Amino acid sequence: MQLSRLEKVLRLFTEVRPGEGVTAVLMFVNVFLLLCAYYFVKPLREAWLSVTDVMGLEPKELKAYSTVAQVLVLLPIVAWYGRLSDRMHRSTLITRATLFCMSNLVIFFIWRPGGAFDAIPGSALAFYIWVSIFGLFVVAQFWAFAADIYTDEKGRRLMPMIAIGATGGAAFGSSVVAPMIKGAEIGADVLLLAALVPLALSIALTRFVDSREGGGERQEPAVEAEAQRPEKPRGGLAMIATSRFLMAAAAITLLLNWVNTNGENLLYGVVVEFVQSEVAQQGLADPAAVDSFTKGFVTAFYGNFFTWVNAAALVLQAFVASRLLKYGGFGVILLMLPVISLLSYGAMALGPILIVIKVMKIAENSTDYSINNTARNVLWLPTTSEVKFKCKPAIDTIFVRTGDVLAGLTVWFGTNLLALSNQGYFAFNVALVLIWLAGAIVLIREHRKLTEVNAAAEGG
Repeated sequence: MQLSRLEKVLRLFTEVRPGEGVTAVLMFVNVFLLLCAYYFVKPLREAWLSVTDVMGLEPKELKAYSTVAQVLVLLPIVAWYGRLSDRMHRSTLITRATLFCMSNLVIFFIWRPGGAFDAIPGSALAFYIWVSIFGLFVVAQFWAFAADIYTDEKGRRLMPMIAIGATGGAAFGSSVVAPMIKGAEIGADVLLLAALVPLALSIALTRFVDSREGGGERQEPAVEAEAQRPEKPRGGLAMIATSRFLMAAAAITLLLNWVNTNGENLLYGVVVEFVQSEVAQQGLADPAAVDSFTKGFVTAFYGNFFTWVNAAALVLQAFVASRLLKYGGFGVILLMLPVISLLSYGAMALGPILIVIKVMKIAENSTDYSINNTARNVLWLPTTSEVKFKCKPAIDTIFVRTGDVLAGLTVWFGTNLLALSNQGYFAFNVALVLIWLAGAIVLIREHRKLTEVNAAAEGG
């Protein structure tokens, strides 16, 4: 077979072989649609929270406390999803889970602040928790599906290219929000209904790709590492607790998010301190003038910051991730982010000024959203369908949010009990990154064992 015109174009981004192009593009479009849907509804989280009073708490307090609530809500959800995965075909499972999310969007549209059921309290807080879970869950579900339809060899070549769709979907979804709500009679809440369209299209694409790729009949890896093949069905958390491979994956996920959220909190703190010094230098005293200057500076800073992060992530995902995986291997792409984080927080600890912190966080976040995102998804290629659909969603949701909770506790203890300076926080992050690096090395060894044993079993 010869490469089609489509496959020749895709070769700009990764190694594509004859017959692989159509499915790869369909998967690219699928994850593009999912990220569009998420970024349609994500802006409403803060908007609803900002106009809601819950027990007199400030919006920033509600956001912090909601992270704990997310972990508590995720525990039964992950257990329920794991039980369904034992009984349902993968396309049926994904279809019903996505339809459930779509029904939630309709419910929240009816329950929105200012809507017909505005008198029933709690909509904003419930919506904030739901959106945070939804964004993690649908993406984890998609990558579990992608890892299940591809063999280890195919996945290593094609998944980095498919991941460009996720980066592009996030950028496109966030960019069209303003034009979509302009002139809408019901205002920004129309985004809840708009998100139904890409989600419905995603279901159709998932079912089509599933039938095209054999309907879930691919051969499972012949041998599993440690306790990945249980004698009877178990939940994702129980399976994680009995496998060194899975425990290492969970640990570095938790540490990654702990470190990254610490960094985001520190960046925000340094930005606020910088604005306050500028206000003092300019002699601004009028509260209205101070508020106007602060909002303008912070908005401009983060607008520029996110632009650089998204641009760098798109370039890294499109032209670096697949080549780095091909020539460097899984271990190199998994270690890339903790090494960059170690250098970044070391530099921040030595020179905790705004420009240094901004540049280092751009480097860290863009690597996380591209090369590390590829590593996190390629990780699951040599595992069974049961592990993919039970353990990956559990790790990508519960352990991600647990890392966020630990970051919140870090701020509380560091501020109220230890009186840490910014340099102290950065030094603490350096220590966390060293533990993260140790965990990554363990995971690389376990992943190599699993890949080698499966390859030997298939060859023999």
